[in-house]
Amino acid sequence: QLIGPQFTASESITVSTVAVGLTAATFGTRTHAHITCETNPVRYWLDGTSPTATVGHRLEVGGVLDLDSSDQLANVSFFAVGADGVLRASYGEG
Repeated sequence: QLIGPQFTASESITVSTVAVGLTAATFGTRTHAHITCETNPVRYWLDGTSPTATVGHRLEVGGVLDLDSSDQLANVSFFAVGADGVLRASYGEG
């Protein structure tokens, strides 16, 4: 028996100097996201507010962000601290 979310979708997201969120068409009705920062730090907010290069929670390269509600998936927004960052996101439910 598996415990925890069952991850069934994923995407790569390039984060630049325009705030970007997760792709609704990709996460659909799923309620969990496991996000890793692959290249260059990014900043994020969970409340739908757009972060900037200097404002927002900082996610470093190698950092992990786990989201566990549909509101968080819909409202999270990312912004590059400097050079473009790449995030990998896996989406699940359960």
